[in-house]
Amino acid sequence: MLGKGMTVSEAAHRWVQEFNRFPQDMISKLMSIDIDGWHEVTKPSAGRRVYVFNMPDGCEDYENTGEIENFLAEADVYLINLDDGNTVEVGESDFELEEDSYLPMWGTMWQFGDSADDYWLEEMGGIQVMSECGFRIYESDEWGYFFGIDGAGYDFYEAHWIPLYRKRGLQWHDPETEKKEEDADA
Repeated sequence: MLGKGMTVSEAAHRWVQEFNRFPQDMISKLMSIDIDGWHEVTKPSAGRRVYVFNMPDGCEDYENTGEIENFLAEADVYLINLDDGNTVEVGESDFELEEDSYLPMWGTMWQFGDSADDYWLEEMGGIQVMSECGFRIYESDEWGYFFGIDGAGYDFYEAHWIPLYRKRGLQWHDPETEKKEEDADA
């Protein structure tokens, strides 16, 4: 769906308009009906707050909370900058993501409106990409995937939707318009 003259921002807006939107209260009620049928599947990513419950040997006296700095794929470990200034390398099973509440802060949650996006989410690494773009993702055994944003008071398009549009690999925007925008920013 190439839009002549459409900017990346306009394309991202058009894409997001195709999503199904749900009030978070509705999701909360569905979860309460079948609590075992819902699971948060958000993946760890840089910048996320964590609680390390299984410290490496010799690090037992370190602070347990911190922030993910990076994932070292070759070693299959996460580099965690702890709040006390120390850094540790731990596996994904050694920590948990810290969240202020069970559901994201923003009062709306979404589902993709297109089966191609659903396939990308489930089969093409979309859960990791969405996590890296700041989304929290939930899977319902009965209703599929839902996602939300744990934030407020800033531009969601700049922070979440446009990066997701780009990482999703969509090309709905006009490349010439994008080049003109980039040249103007330089």
